[in-house]
Amino acid sequence: MEAAAFFDGARLTLARHLAGLRKSDLASLVGKSPTAVAAWESGAKRPTAATVAQLALSLSVDPGFFAIRPDDIAALSSTPHFRSLRSTSQLARDQAFAYGQLAVDIAASLERHVEFPEPDVPSCPVSTEDRNGDGPERAAQLVRKQWGIEAGPAGHLVRLLENHGILVVFSPPQAASVDAYSFDSRLRPAVILNSIKRDYYRQRFDVAHELGHLVMHSDAEPGGRIVEDQAHRFAAELLMPVDQIHDLLPATMGGNVWRTLARLKEQWGVSIQALLYRARLLGRLSDVSYRNAMMTISARGWRRDEPGLVSAIEQPSLLARAVELLTQEGVEETQLIQQCRVPPDLFRTVTARTPDSDSSASAAPLPSTQQAGGRVVSLLERRQKPQFLEPARE
Repeated sequence: MEAAAFFDGARLTLARHLAGLRKSDLASLVGKSPTAVAAWESGAKRPTAATVAQLALSLSVDPGFFAIRPDDIAALSSTPHFRSLRSTSQLARDQAFAYGQLAVDIAASLERHVEFPEPDVPSCPVSTEDRNGDGPERAAQLVRKQWGIEAGPAGHLVRLLENHGILVVFSPPQAASVDAYSFDSRLRPAVILNSIKRDYYRQRFDVAHELGHLVMHSDAEPGGRIVEDQAHRFAAELLMPVDQIHDLLPATMGGNVWRTLARLKEQWGVSIQALLYRARLLGRLSDVSYRNAMMTISARGWRRDEPGLVSAIEQPSLLARAVELLTQEGVEETQLIQQCRVPPDLFRTVTARTPDSDSSASAAPLPSTQQAGGRVVSLLERRQKPQFLEPARE
């Protein structure tokens, strides 16, 4: 059996993480010991053809999913930057990271046919020891300069990142408990956006925030308060440069200030809360005025549902356009899925322009694990009669 002969333990780890399972969970599904699963994943032992078939059936992937790839995405990828390490379980973070790696793998597969922009991410490391320095602001200014962003609003941020070789995709709805995150790999940096946070203004700040991590924190330990604060400041400077926004921000909360903030929101493509945060950070608003303004925001129910004119979020198009171009050339989607050797549903989620609104409630998922960080549901959907694509023949 081809999949057994070319079995790659790293791909088994990837599938297990996508399913949201521990080694012991997978071992129970296939009737083997956790030690055996660990040996297969590490490469110390190779499973038999029958066991590979059983693993594939249990995880709802094609046996070809486990075959060796030209590049080991996991080995090439840096630790992802998650917003809060305490609010999500390790299982959920492993699953999210596995999905991001799968997205990079799909992009690399499509690149065999379609040329993508080369990664062009400026490097401006900012030390986490420097809490009060202007490193984040200087990093954002460097990006605006090197990427040729003209004075004023930054424009379509997702397209900007894609044009400079950064992969931007939406997470599956099952993984929506994990906020936006990013990581770098030697193949292509990636930003994974939350699929249910469908707010144009907040999404733009998320994209800028994750770009900040890619620019500043290649060697920084993810998840710390200082690291997150630096990415926040980077995003604020990228979207609202101090020399352009300072005099436009309110110094008091009286008069027609809310109308002014609403106008600035639409002009710069950022939320009123981000504008208030910026005004406080730049010393335009006092701490007392800022707190009072945020109390008003809460009282009006704007913390989560802030009004705004733009309802459609920015859409990634790099992978979706590649699939469209190949389809026009007579290469069917099923052929691309066979080449990638990934579950069709995940391929379509990764290559979609918009978040997947189908929660696939009719599908019977693999066993899930309950942890303090919330319920982890498999991304590998299991139907009553699994239908797997045959592995592509070389």
